[in-house]
Amino acid sequence: MRKKKKKQTNSKKQVVLLIILIICGIATAYQTTSSKEKTAASEQTETIIQNLPLNSDIYIKQTTAPGTPEILLQRTGYLVSYNSNTRIANWVAWKLTPERLKENTERINNFRPDPDLPKSKAVTTQDYKGSGWDRGHLCPAGDNKWNREAMIESFYMTNICPQHHNLNRGDWNELEQKCRKWVKKDSCLYIVAGPIFYDRKPQTIGEHKVAVPDAFFKVILSLHKKPKAIGFIYKNNEGDNPLDSYVNTVDEVERITGIDFFPALPDDIERAVEASYNLKDWK
Repeated sequence: MRKKKKKQTNSKKQVVLLIILIICGIATAYQTTSSKEKTAASEQTETIIQNLPLNSDIYIKQTTAPGTPEILLQRTGYLVSYNSNTRIANWVAWKLTPERLKENTERINNFRPDPDLPKSKAVTTQDYKGSGWDRGHLCPAGDNKWNREAMIESFYMTNICPQHHNLNRGDWNELEQKCRKWVKKDSCLYIVAGPIFYDRKPQTIGEHKVAVPDAFFKVILSLHKKPKAIGFIYKNNEGDNPLDSYVNTVDEVERITGIDFFPALPDDIERAVEASYNLKDWK
């Protein structure tokens, strides 16, 4: 009887050992498969990044929030999505490169109605007169010195918004200068800027009832080496705050504005760059 019991015990041990070996084998196979899948996915993403068209205009077109009035106006140096209700842009997008920093023409300083709009609907400088608001550029004149026509068009009123004087000359201008510094390192930036309205019935100015934004956004995309993007939101007031106080993810700017930024990017790249930011990556 004792010998039989011993044989049963050994048999049980063998079964347990076999089960353990099977489990270990399955775990090893899963880890190997998982590792291979991760490697394959990583390699696929790397291939996509390497094959992204750089210095291309395909990233300039944004997708405006559904139901928003929009007239697309192509300019030499930028693309504007104009809103006939607010009488300012929904967004203005442009490509900035080191070549476009070359000063081939002087600043014009000649604000004028957009010639592509009917005179009855075209905002003029008179709408701003005595309002207390600056005529603030979305695509800055400083990014258009590379071409005389681009410089002239940067002063079309469809590229202009009512902006607090101190913001226009201060923190907003500082970000414009930062972009010119960053592009020297990143070779090409895609930039989108526009107004934000928190109030459904914003203040208006002038005969054409130009809407005064509550805030402004700017989002920036770089595809140099490792793709990255960053967003900024500025309240339309005097500002005078450090740059990092305005930083947001592009996802957050999308949530507030309803605009889909950089839709031409592959989905996985778009999700990755828009979900996070690191200001240190841009310095």
